[in-house]
Amino acid sequence: MGAGKRNLTMAAVAVVCAMTVLGAPVNAYASQTKPTEPTPSPSSAAGGSGTPETYPTPVTNEELEAVRARLESLYHDAAVATDAYNAAEEKADKQSEEITDLAHEVDQGHAKLDKLQDLIGAAARAQYRGGGLPPEVQLWLTENPQDFLEGADRVRQGQLAAKGLLAEMTRTQEDLEQYSKDAAARWKKLEASRKAKEKAKKKIKKQIAAAQELEGQLEDDERERLAQLEEDAAQQSQATWLGSGILDEINGKASPQGKRAVKFATDQIGKWYEWGAEGPDTYDCSGLTSQAWAAAGLTIPRTSQEQWRLLKHIAIKDMRPGDLIIYNADASHVAMYLGNGSMVHAPRPNRKVSIAGAGTMQILGVVRPDA
Repeated sequence: MGAGKRNLTMAAVAVVCAMTVLGAPVNAYASQTKPTEPTPSPSSAAGGSGTPETYPTPVTNEELEAVRARLESLYHDAAVATDAYNAAEEKADKQSEEITDLAHEVDQGHAKLDKLQDLIGAAARAQYRGGGLPPEVQLWLTENPQDFLEGADRVRQGQLAAKGLLAEMTRTQEDLEQYSKDAAARWKKLEASRKAKEKAKKKIKKQIAAAQELEGQLEDDERERLAQLEEDAAQQSQATWLGSGILDEINGKASPQGKRAVKFATDQIGKWYEWGAEGPDTYDCSGLTSQAWAAAGLTIPRTSQEQWRLLKHIAIKDMRPGDLIIYNADASHVAMYLGNGSMVHAPRPNRKVSIAGAGTMQILGVVRPDA
């Protein structure tokens, strides 16, 4: 292992605790160095000549555990930002649709005004000539022209027509003014959603880049040991969860829709995680669960936080395959329960869709899309 790279690694783990307290930026890792203790070379120990060699101190499991905790924090923050990005994107899409609908209403309103002006002109010309109302004016004012004409002489017909058409024109103009105000308000909201999405995107990239930089400072054998620490922590968490006897109470059967959702989700195993992705080649955690239920014929919220907020909450002991397990106090991760204490999920960047123990992370609660 190179001494320079080792120094960067040792610096990274040494700064983790300080960063937790002081909130120092991740790039502070690279500016620190940790000296190594000199060790006599075999030749000098034997009384021979030569400059004593130095050997880098191995990174301890405690130091790697600090790295693991820091990576977990970075990827958690990236997950929170991903949820914010997805929510902003969903809002922006909805607001764009609303603006398009308003534009259509405005077009129809202008067409209606043009038609009313033509009808008013036709009615005025007819009255001037002393004739009755044109057929198109009669049809506009009432579905049954005879009801409108009964008991009214021609003068009164003209007065009623003018009054009705002018009232309709006033209402149409008021509608157009309201459409204009609504469109302006929605454009403002759309711009806010776009800014929120861009802000979340920057944060995601920053957190992932920091995590990758930290992982990149480790040697191959350290990465293997780090992976083993992650696996050990997950297994310990799962063992604690199972040790509570929870599986003795969980015996729910999947619904027909739940079975289809489970099949879709498990068919994606091996595909890479990508923030903001909804398939078909990559997924983030809520992209996987929302698309799985869409494949089962049910539309559910796009983000894990909205899934937690809007879907029906189920007691853990009552969960069944297809239900969604929400993780972390801020509902920043979601997985699909498969049964027998396992779940399928899109874990995080640089990981693939996979099956894991349902108790390997902190469970916030369970929701049921097809309740």
